[in-house]
Amino acid sequence: MSGRDPFCQPRRIRRGAALTLVFTSVLVAGAATGALPQGEVKSARDEARSAGPAGHHADVARAAEEAMADGKSPIQAAKRAVSRSGDRWGAVYSQGEYEEFEDSLDGQYTGVGLWARSERDGRIEVTKVRAGSPAATAGIRPGDLLRSVDGEKTDGRPVTEVVSLLRGDATDAPAGTAVRLGLERGTRAWTETLRRAQLSTDSVTVRELAGHVTLIKVATFTKGSGRQVREAVRQSQPGAGIVLDLRGNSGGLVTEAVTAASAFLDGGLVATYDVEGEQRALHAESGGDTTRPLVTLVDGGTMSAAELLTGAVQDRGRALVVGSRTFGKGSVQMPSRLPDGSVAELTVGHYRTPSGRGVDGRGITPDLETGEDALQRAGTVLRGLASPS
Repeated sequence: MSGRDPFCQPRRIRRGAALTLVFTSVLVAGAATGALPQGEVKSARDEARSAGPAGHHADVARAAEEAMADGKSPIQAAKRAVSRSGDRWGAVYSQGEYEEFEDSLDGQYTGVGLWARSERDGRIEVTKVRAGSPAATAGIRPGDLLRSVDGEKTDGRPVTEVVSLLRGDATDAPAGTAVRLGLERGTRAWTETLRRAQLSTDSVTVRELAGHVTLIKVATFTKGSGRQVREAVRQSQPGAGIVLDLRGNSGGLVTEAVTAASAFLDGGLVATYDVEGEQRALHAESGGDTTRPLVTLVDGGTMSAAELLTGAVQDRGRALVVGSRTFGKGSVQMPSRLPDGSVAELTVGHYRTPSGRGVDGRGITPDLETGEDALQRAGTVLRGLASPS
């Protein structure tokens, strides 16, 4: 998927409602789900805005019940009800799809190695390709348009449905099964047949750069990624500056993003969020390294939980943010089980940075805006931060 971009320990849906923070992009090989304190949080796909969702869960459940009573598809009825609600982030999953999505949060998923998102015109664009994956082997690149999956057109479909097609959820397709993709790049249109594979997210990578700089790249916030960030900071060279690279990070488990923030903060507020008007807060753990120079890299592919982390270190004066404006996704959703076992998710609120800034639809503006030379500029900034005043 986009990595189920995002995450905590896999689990089956529990009775009652669970919180979900939806991310704007999906590794087209699975989706992204995570957990928040006092509930569960989810990350995922297309761009959207809530339209007063309170009560829509009941409307969607009622539509599914009536369809079942009439011998019709409850999932299709629920999807129509979600569409009528005006919540463009709303989604309906079969029970199997939702369980597959949650399982992939463990860092393992079956797919082709694509990340994708829905553009405003409804087209599905590839945003990232995993190295060594079936998609990479086939020569698929970021920016390519995904026009069909096994003959089914993708334009106008929620990314969640496209993810399901790519994974073969309808037939519980295992690794090794074939999937035919219709693709477009500029004026070229072609078809590729790939074979699904068992993949891992490898969400955190660390390398040492020249000039006494440690680069920590977080692709998505999967289970354990926050701990990996904290360990990378502890093991970096004494006095080394840190570049936290969140470019292209489509989100993930909010709890993991908070743990990552705890690597650089000594307690305190990371973000607030509301659930149908009720205000709640997320706090960092104490004991983080507050002395090392820190630069955070972001771009238009930085979304949701990654934006939450960026906003926290920026608002609290812990890091200089370098790059381009982030995507702007900060919607809290709540999933509920429908009568047939499927799951509906609807937006119920939004999160804010420590200073009270809303992210949804706005994104985060870097302290230093730059383009492809962002990493080089980050090194320059770090050297300046480390220099005596």
